Amino acid sequence: MAKDMSYEGVMSRRSDIIKASAGIDFSVFERGGAAFDYEAMMESTGYTLDKVREVQSNASVGNTPIIELRNLTGLARIYAPAGNGARIFIKDEAANPSGSFKDRRAATAVYHAKRAGYKGVIAATSGNFGAAVASRAAACGLKCIIVQECYDSRKSGQPEIIEKARKCEAYGAEVVQTTVGPELFYLSLRLLEETGYFSASLYSPFGVAGIETLGFELAEQFRARIGRGPDVVVCTNAGGGNLTGTARGLEKAACKAQIVGASVNLVGLHMASDIGFNKKSFTTGHTGFGIPFATWPDRSDVPRSAARPLRYMDRYVSVAQGDVFYMTELLANLEGLERGPAGNTSLAAAFALAQELPMDAVIVAQETEYTGAGKHVSPQLSFARRNGINVAFGNPEGEVPGQSIILPETPDKLKVREIDLSKLRLSLISHAKEMAAKPLEDDDAAFLALETRTDLDFVRNALKS
Repeated sequence: MAKDMSYEGVMSRRSDIIKASAGIDFSVFERGGAAFDYEAMMESTGYTLDKVREVQSNASVGNTPIIELRNLTGLARIYAPAGNGARIFIKDEAANPSGSFKDRRAATAVYHAKRAGYKGVIAATSGNFGAAVASRAAACGLKCIIVQECYDSRKSGQPEIIEKARKCEAYGAEVVQTTVGPELFYLSLRLLEETGYFSASLYSPFGVAGIETLGFELAEQFRARIGRGPDVVVCTNAGGGNLTGTARGLEKAACKAQIVGASVNLVGLHMASDIGFNKKSFTTGHTGFGIPFATWPDRSDVPRSAARPLRYMDRYVSVAQGDVFYMTELLANLEGLERGPAGNTSLAAAFALAQELPMDAVIVAQETEYTGAGKHVSPQLSFARRNGINVAFGNPEGEVPGQSIILPETPDKLKVREIDLSKLRLSLISHAKEMAAKPLEDDDAAFLALETRTDLDFVRNALKS
C-alpha cells in the first residue's frame, strides 16, 4: 500500500524518518510524561568536545578571533552614568568558511554524515545554516538539498533569504523554496524519506554540540587576553541553539559569565502569516522564533530538540528593528567592520547593556555573520518600504512591528527592553502539562525545574495554578 504523503501522514512518521536519517532513536531518552534524559541525548552523538574541536579545525572552522570595539565602547561611555561603560568585544564568527557560526553546527553534522555512509545531507532553513551545510557538503563530496521558507503567496521573497539561496547554490546545493507556512518541516521530512539522506537539523545534538566549541573558545581567549573570562555574553536568540551551545561550552570551560539572550522585537507579527511574513525585516534572531521556541523547544523537525535556551538564560532582552539597522551602520562607520544583521542584534543589546556595567567589566556579543547583497541595510529598508512599512528616524520605543521601523536619531535612544523570563518559564510548564503523554509525576517536575532553571517549588506551584 502506498505511503500516506499528506502533511498529517508524513508528520506522524517524524520519529521514524529522523531515526533513519540521523541515526538517533529519540524514544530511548523518554523518561515520563514530559521528561527525557537531555544529557544522555547530547552524549549519544559519540563526539566529545575535544573531538568536535578536531573535526572543526580540520575543516578550518572555529578558532575565530575576538575583537575589542574600542570606538563603540567610547561612544557607550559618553551616554553611560559616571564610571560605567564596559569594554565591548565581538567574537568574529564571520571568519568561518561560509561566514557564520553555523559552520560549527554544519561541520559536526556533515562529518558524521560522511562517516556514517550517507550520500547526501538535507537541512530545512532560510538562514545561514543552509550556506554552512552546503559549504561543508561540497568539501566532503556529499550531495546537498536546502529547503527554504522563502515566499509569500505573491511569490515575493525577502532580500536576505534570496541572498542566502544564492550562496547555497554557489556551493553546489539544490535549493527547494517554499511559501510561508508549515510545509518547511513537512517537505524536508518528505525529502529525507525519499532520498535516504542525512538530516542536518538545526536542532539535533550534532548541531548544538558543534556550538559548544564557541563558548569554550570564548573562555580560553579572554583568559589568555585579559586573564579572566568575560562578565556578560550576549547571544542572538532565535531557535535557541546558539545560546544553548555557547552556554554549554562556557560551562565546560568553568566560565561563570552571565548569559543574556537578545532578539529583535517582532511582537504582533505571526511568522506563519502570509501577510505578516514580508512585514518583518529579520529572518532570524527575532521574538517570532525566540519566544515560541523558548517556551516549547520541541516544535521543530526532531522529536526532542537539543536547543533548550531556558535552561541557560540569565536574562532575555529585545531590541527594535531600527536599533539593529543603526548598529550595523555604527559598526561599519566607527569600527570599519561590515557584518550582517543577525550578529548585530546581540551587538545592539551589548551596546546598551555596557552602559549598565562598570568600565572594568567586559561584555561580548558572541557572534558575527557575513554580509552580502541582500543583507545590507539599503535593500532591507527598501523592501520594507515596498511592503508599506514607514521608515524614519526618531525614538525606537515608538516602533510598531509590521507598521514602522524607527532608527535612533541619537545613540542614547538605543535601548533594550526586558522580556519577562518568569512568564516564559510558566508558559513552558503549561505546554509540558498540555503535551504530556501521561499525568506528570515527581520525575517530570524535576525535569521541568531543570528546563526552566528554577526549583521544584516553582514548578509545583505552576502546575497547580
